[in-house]
Amino acid sequence: MGRNEKRTMNEKESQFTQIVREHKSTIYSVCYMFSSDQDEVNDLFQEVLIKLWQGFDKFEGRSAMRTWVYRVSLNTCISIDRKKKSRPATTILDGVDLFDDSGGENHQLAMLHSRITQLPPFDRAIVLLWLENISYEEIGAIVGISPQNVSVKLFRIKERLKGLSAKK
Repeated sequence: MGRNEKRTMNEKESQFTQIVREHKSTIYSVCYMFSSDQDEVNDLFQEVLIKLWQGFDKFEGRSAMRTWVYRVSLNTCISIDRKKKSRPATTILDGVDLFDDSGGENHQLAMLHSRITQLPPFDRAIVLLWLENISYEEIGAIVGISPQNVSVKLFRIKERLKGLSAKK
């Protein structure tokens, strides 16, 4: 490998590392919505990083970097979720003590997470993006539907969530 090729690889690695630093919480949030335990979150995170690295040279900048990272993260997690045969019954909520009765917020957070994980993967992705305060236009760009369709899907998902009971 020549000197210029090595420098280019070092630049690529440096750029990729920066992108991962900037979007680590985004990747983790997506993995968390498709997982039920910490080991699985870590495995999903690693798979997303592999897919991001594999696609890094092909990213042409036609969308925002955040949009591309979300899309790769969601597609990776959805694909892995479809391949799973069964789900463990345990769930994680980072930094939340589910046994602490002192506040209703922890209980509500646990119930919301439990209900969201019962949704189909595509609906889960849309809810996650909406909870991240991403615009309908950007959600549409990430998942590949129109902003109007995002609005309709969110309405239907919210109605479905109201009817779901939290898993114990």
